[in-house]
Amino acid sequence: MSKDKNTFYLTTPIYYVNDAPHIGHAYTTTAGDVLTRWHRQKGENVWFLTGTDEHGTKVQRTAEANNVEPKVWADKLVKEAWLPVLKTINAANDDFIRTTEQRHTKGVQAFWELVKKNGAVYEGSYEGPYCVGCEEFKLPGDLIKEDGQELCPIHSKPVEMLSEKNWFFKLKNYQQPLIDHYTKNPEAIQPPSAYNEVMAFLKQGLDDISMSRSAVSWGIKLPWDEKQVVYVWFDALLNYLTAAGFGEPEDSEAGKLFKRIWPIDVNLVGKDILRFHAVYWPAMLMAAGVEVPKCVFAHGWLLVGGEKMSKTKLTGIAPSQIVDYVGADAFRYYFLSAIRFGQDGSFSWEDLTARYTAELANGLGNLASREAAMIEKYFEAIVPKPGELTAADQVLVELIKSASKEADEAILKLDFSTGINAIKSIVEAANLYVTEQEPWKIAKDEANKERLATVLYCVAETLRAIAILYHPIMPESTAKIWNILGANESIGDIAKQKIENVGNWGQLPAGSKVIKGEAIFPRLVEDEQ
Repeated sequence: MSKDKNTFYLTTPIYYVNDAPHIGHAYTTTAGDVLTRWHRQKGENVWFLTGTDEHGTKVQRTAEANNVEPKVWADKLVKEAWLPVLKTINAANDDFIRTTEQRHTKGVQAFWELVKKNGAVYEGSYEGPYCVGCEEFKLPGDLIKEDGQELCPIHSKPVEMLSEKNWFFKLKNYQQPLIDHYTKNPEAIQPPSAYNEVMAFLKQGLDDISMSRSAVSWGIKLPWDEKQVVYVWFDALLNYLTAAGFGEPEDSEAGKLFKRIWPIDVNLVGKDILRFHAVYWPAMLMAAGVEVPKCVFAHGWLLVGGEKMSKTKLTGIAPSQIVDYVGADAFRYYFLSAIRFGQDGSFSWEDLTARYTAELANGLGNLASREAAMIEKYFEAIVPKPGELTAADQVLVELIKSASKEADEAILKLDFSTGINAIKSIVEAANLYVTEQEPWKIAKDEANKERLATVLYCVAETLRAIAILYHPIMPESTAKIWNILGANESIGDIAKQKIENVGNWGQLPAGSKVIKGEAIFPRLVEDEQ
């Protein structure tokens, strides 16, 4: 494989279309979007994939309950809910894969033909518990017992007992190769708690797993046995391959894409589907002779009232409810700064409101509007030429260098909250600088004009750095700050500014035309929520 060194391929899990998305789904996509935007600002060629999982028992039953065909149900949900949510949170994905697309069906059948040819599939019988909510064959040890029933621990609903004649994947054969791979590459599963969980599961021993279903009609037919459909997970996991052009001629556009971007750099998943992505998925790839992903990252759950975000348990909140209240940028900022990515985190309207007001409206927004007002008042809306920097000014210079490096290192490791805190430290330092320097007092004496120019230049230049660093997280708000600074004209497109150059002081030219605009983070109408 000759993947481009400068290419970054990230995937979200593909989301199940039995219902509309809640903020748990949007949280995953937002994290993927921020990370891919960050890599773009490092000058890399990025491919960001998301999509929908549309086969299996759950979709079939939901469609039947609504008196429509499964494909009609899936089409409606994708059009009315899943595609719109990408716009709601301002995601800049490069592709959107649906498992009902012909390119996916073709790729899945080609993949399993290859695995069968390689001797990793055989016919057999299955009997055991199955959770329709998870679309997963459960191990007895996975279940919880309550009132004489065996329940799925994730959905708290009884499992169904299945007995079918199916085709099996020789998962057991890949137990030791997986252990060897992860022992050699511990960074391939993140965070460390997820790594430990997977290694413990692998060391308990693997059993072969049914890769097809005979009792389900809504799915992709096995090319060698049309009475069977591919088990929904062993269909869905392959989206990362089929969207990337797997199986297409090397000289086709899809074939060239596959050669350029494979393997995946980050497979982003929720922790409840870690086993599928860190055990079954790489085992399948090994069976096909395809390189496995470089990293599977399992983030925690969003909790509301102490429970996992869930439509089943009526704890789901639509992303639009929050975005309508604080805007897409604040949505993105809040969820990645308030919760340590990789751990569970609680959402509350009160915390959202408090952070928006303190950190965005009164913190960053106020800094930008005060600066624009002062440059307009004292220098006719033109960024002034600075004089010699004092020790107080130099604090900002050094902080931008160190904080931008800290933010880069953290975000590349998907430690978004640490990265955002590093950037926020620059905002806080700039606000403190304005308070201590008191430019409105300096302005009272014309003899201090050069010092006033230096102070206001330092704040403007600091805002330049803040805008670039925050751009992957808050693209709309930072574009407004960039516009206020007149940086579009004097520097160029904010999205093309490189992260590694942020700390080079003095990039905002004196003479840039400052444009006062609307409030970047308007005051919230709190009684609406």
